[in-house]
Amino acid sequence: MGYYQFCTWVTRLAYVNLLWIGFTILGLGIFGFFPATVSMFAVIRKWLTGETDISVFKTFWKNFKTEFYKVNVLGYILLAIGAILYIDLMYVKGQPGMLFTVLQFGLLFLFFIYFIILLYVFPIFVHFKCSFKDYLKWSIILGIGNPILTALMLVAAVIAFLATFMVIPALMVFFGGSVITFVIMWGAFQSFTKLEYTEKYN
Repeated sequence: MGYYQFCTWVTRLAYVNLLWIGFTILGLGIFGFFPATVSMFAVIRKWLTGETDISVFKTFWKNFKTEFYKVNVLGYILLAIGAILYIDLMYVKGQPGMLFTVLQFGLLFLFFIYFIILLYVFPIFVHFKCSFKDYLKWSIILGIGNPILTALMLVAAVIAFLATFMVIPALMVFFGGSVITFVIMWGAFQSFTKLEYTEKYN
């Protein structure tokens, strides 16, 4: 990648990150976060498929409007599931006995599945059109079916998070969401390509 291309990608990621922050605020945070996040995934998906000359604002706004209700429902279902798992885990951890120890490991396994879903659900949302149940199902199938890729995505996302939120907090405004989204979308896109190739030739 040359210097010009590098600067172009830096500018793109900064711009879409500012849109993400702005539209999250526009939706009063609680209603804007999930639609803005999906819109950012949709823009970055376009870039990864070679559509780098799109109107970023129009693409972002179109997805924000179109998916506003659906992705908020999905997002808050996932948030509720995460809250229930966390409350159950905190309760079980405070209880003595072998049964509760077994339950604790069971809940930790469910958390593992939950984090896989979180990693894949938004890329799947913008790449495929399916039901809520299928978004969750395919997140698990792709995540578990591609363990090395999933692990690399997770590690890269954590590094990107630490770099933008912990090491250089000022970068959060320009790259806090977009770099992490790019890493996750790129990784998920590899699994989509593999899945589509397998279905085509089998």
